[in-house]
Amino acid sequence: MHRVCFTLRVDPARLDEYRERHADVWPEMLVALRDAGWRSYTLHLAEDGLLVGVLETDDLAAAQAAMEATDVNRRWQAGMAEFFPDLADGRADRGLRVLEEVFDLDAQLARHGEATTS
Repeated sequence: MHRVCFTLRVDPARLDEYRERHADVWPEMLVALRDAGWRSYTLHLAEDGLLVGVLETDDLAAAQAAMEATDVNRRWQAGMAEFFPDLADGRADRGLRVLEEVFDLDAQLARHGEATTS
């Protein structure tokens, strides 16, 4: 399993509406994400529009491809495109900027023979 962190940029003028849309995501979309292999998926939004996503998955490319194949994802992305004016096609699912993990506390503790508290 891999932990993935990514960023996007939400239109700062539309943050409240973006929050509202994510307060009650369509149940069909939630199930599609779960079934596609997106686990422990969270989004974090800064006041300047910086959006940071974190998820766990076995294979990000496969999880993205599984979502790409769903009708609910096409409908969701079409409805959300207006929040991402910096993306050429407005498709946030295609515009993820994946960040490199450079530190993992649990991995380093394990390497040094220390127990983790999780």
